[in-house]
Amino acid sequence: MREFLQAKFGRLPHEVFLCLYPDSRQHLIECQELFRGSLTHTTVYPREILKEALSRNASALIAAHNHPSGNPLPSLADQELTKTLPKALQLVDIPLLDHCNVNGSGFFSFSDAGLMKKD
Repeated sequence: MREFLQAKFGRLPHEVFLCLYPDSRQHLIECQELFRGSLTHTTVYPREILKEALSRNASALIAAHNHPSGNPLPSLADQELTKTLPKALQLVDIPLLDHCNVNGSGFFSFSDAGLMKKD
């Protein structure tokens, strides 16, 4: 996944937020760009993520966005989103499997870092 995400949008000059939707066999249904922002910020709406995941009959979700500034470590806003998004998705039984931050040469996975809340 690291190589795919870095190649897809790691070197863009603006922030992009993607969702990857796996089916029940963990095969990718689609990778969709949902939000686009500036050099340092993009606004993310959990309601829109939920709508898109349901419309694709996704069994789970992986969120990803790039950090054009060059540092893939999560910001406070990234950390808050990673706490908020699972709450919205849990209402319809869609787990958030990971939230990844990428740039051209770096990658950060909340799941790999042990920061995904397990309920």
